[in-house]
Amino acid sequence: MQAGMIVGNLASAIGITTEDAALVADLKAGSEEAFAILIAQYHQPLYSLIARSLNDPADAADITQEVFIKVFRSIRGFHGEASLRTWLYRIALREASNQRRWWSRHKKQEITIDSPYEPDLDDEGKGLCLSATLADHSDSPFDHASQSETRVRVEAALRELPEAFRTVVILREIEGFAYEEIAEILDVNLGTVKSRLTRGRSALRALLSNESCIPPANSASYPLPETSKVTQ
Repeated sequence: MQAGMIVGNLASAIGITTEDAALVADLKAGSEEAFAILIAQYHQPLYSLIARSLNDPADAADITQEVFIKVFRSIRGFHGEASLRTWLYRIALREASNQRRWWSRHKKQEITIDSPYEPDLDDEGKGLCLSATLADHSDSPFDHASQSETRVRVEAALRELPEAFRTVVILREIEGFAYEEIAEILDVNLGTVKSRLTRGRSALRALLSNESCIPPANSASYPLPETSKVTQ
């Protein structure tokens, strides 16, 4: 019992929960069960984050798998300076950024005959809250179709934002991280987070109000990932 109290106190001191501390300890010991728990708990949130961070969300599954491989290989280097969730998101964003750089050099030059086409868009999404457009609360086929179209437009607009703005908007508006957590994940100061969020929101609003700025979205034929956490 005393040992348990010591672990709990240590976990609190270094910023991770007792539950996470126990999971990390099992992961470092090579527990396959612990790794399965980690995947079950974080696969969907990380997949959603990565899909919205990439130029082509079709690559999200492979990148998510790569993230967990990196986690498995580097877990012994995790010392609890940040929460486990923050550490995982940091790795996921790094892998997504690497993929974007590769895409900018290679894949965006590819043009296929069956590239998705999206009809002309209207101004329906102007002024809508990002979290509201990505959440699915439809009650009828008509509502579902309308919200799906809006979600596609928002997803497309997100991919038009500069990487620094897009990442902050996703972490705050979709994933629900606090400003301090975002600063920790991105290793920037709090003022930078707030500035990027303000500019990102403004840029997103401008894109949604100007349909000519939003190109056909890769996500048009792609099932949108569920949000892991949406702020109201």
